[in-house]
Order: sequence, then C-alpha cells, then structure tokens
Amino acid sequence: MDIDFTPQYDFLIGIDSDGCAFDTMELKQKECFAPNTIHYWGFKGISKYAREAIEFVNLYSKSRGINRFPALVEVFQWLQKRPEVIARGVEIVIPQALLNWIQSESKLSNNTLLEAIKKNNDPQLKKTLDWSNAVNETIDRVVGEGVPPFPYVRESLQKIQGHADILVVSATPQAALIKEWENQDLLPLVQAICGQEIGTKKESLAWAKQYPKNHALMIGDAPGDYKAAVANNALFFPINPGHEEASWKRFYDEALQKFLTNNFYGDYQQQLLDEFDSYLPTLPPWSTI
Repeated sequence: MDIDFTPQYDFLIGIDSDGCAFDTMELKQKECFAPNTIHYWGFKGISKYAREAIEFVNLYSKSRGINRFPALVEVFQWLQKRPEVIARGVEIVIPQALLNWIQSESKLSNNTLLEAIKKNNDPQLKKTLDWSNAVNETIDRVVGEGVPPFPYVRESLQKIQGHADILVVSATPQAALIKEWENQDLLPLVQAICGQEIGTKKESLAWAKQYPKNHALMIGDAPGDYKAAVANNALFFPINPGHEEASWKRFYDEALQKFLTNNFYGDYQQQLLDEFDSYLPTLPPWSTI
C-alpha cells in the first residue's frame, strides 16, 4: 500500500497518533488488548501477571508504541521469566512461526499475516490473526466515535498550516487511523496518514530524507518514534508519557517556532531527549534482574 503524498513546503512534521495526538493508548491496551490477549492465549489463570506484562510492554516501558505483533512476543518473554507464572505451572510457548514471520516481514499487519497463512496454513499464525482481528473489533466497539485529541494538538496543527507538510506516522492499522482523525475533523489538517500497512514508522518517515537538513521533525511519545526520526535524519520532539498536555503546550508555545527558525537542533533538543528518557524504564517493577 502506498500513500498519495507530494511535498509542498520546505519543512516536514511527522506525528504519531495513539498516546501522542490522542489519549487512546491506556483505553486500547487495558480494555481491548489485555482482555483479548488473556482469552486467546490462555492466560486466565495468570490474568493479573498477563495484564501487568501487557501494560508494561505497551505503556510503561521503552517498548511503548511498538507494533502489536513484536509487542505480543515481548509479553510472552516477560511472562516466561515471571516467578509467579512459573510457580503456577503455566507454560508460555512463543510460536516459532510468529517469530519467523516478524523477522521476515517488514509490513506487520493483518493483511500480510493473512498472506503468510495462505502460504503455510500454520495454526499458530491463524490464532494470532484471530487475536488481532478480535482486538480490532473490540477497539472499534470500545473507542467508538473516538477520543478527542490532547489539548493543544488541534491548535498546533492549525499553527503549522502554511509552514510545513504533516504526516501521521503510526503503527496503528490504517482504517482505524483514518476513522479516528476523521471523527475529530483533523484529516483536512494533514497531508497523509501512514499506518502499519504502509510499513514501519522508519519506512513511513523516509520522506524526511527529501527535505533540507534539520527541516524534518518527528513528534512522538515512544522510543520507537525517536529511532524512526534518527534513522531518517529527522529531529525529534517528545510527548512525555503522563505529561502529554504540558508537552503539547510547550510545542505550541516554543518548539514549533524554534523548529521553523532552525533553532531546534542542539542543546534544545538534547534537553528534551534527556527529560524524555527519564520517563520510561527498561525493566519492569517486578524484575529481579
């Protein structure tokens, strides 16, 4: 899947969606991903620990914001190490077919997973697809008409108009992104939507390389967003988890102007990165490593 995008300005701003522009990550992970993961992967007897692992990986760690499929594997890995899970005799098996698919496929989505199933008919991949479809169905029902953007998101998008191209760069399925941005009347303010079907965040942000040095910026709430920016020689403005409103106000009040006047790179960005790094741990609170 390709996007219809032609650069119009000398500056580019990429923006992540879940947890960055919209306060949807907690809702989706706790009310949509967790129940379906517990049900489909047989974690009813360890539901407390499964929820803690799901929330740590997807919300409260440096893995925050990664694609759902590698996130699922990471949840399995943490559960395999958890003493309470081992004590209950629950065996956590990571499907090898899932690992192989993640390693070989760059566009990790339900569509590419379905294509892989058509080729090898693997039962564990089928189970993964059933889980992922169920997650999407639950999100559609629970999130419904959507959640409003964080304060200062709409105002920032309006302030950017006429100065920079705007791309939504996300690991969320394309249809869900379009629905969420359309429901909040934000689609007219962006040039293109890039969901998981387009590719990884790194691949979607590759447009940044077409802009002059320090003229591309990624706004995100997760280390993966920062890595995508670095990979494409783009600058990075963090939306700090738990402090999203303050972050967007800072972007609106000062960061956007610094970016557009080439005063963002250097000490200012480093200050932001140092602060951002302090918000997300590498190890969970229960780890004894």
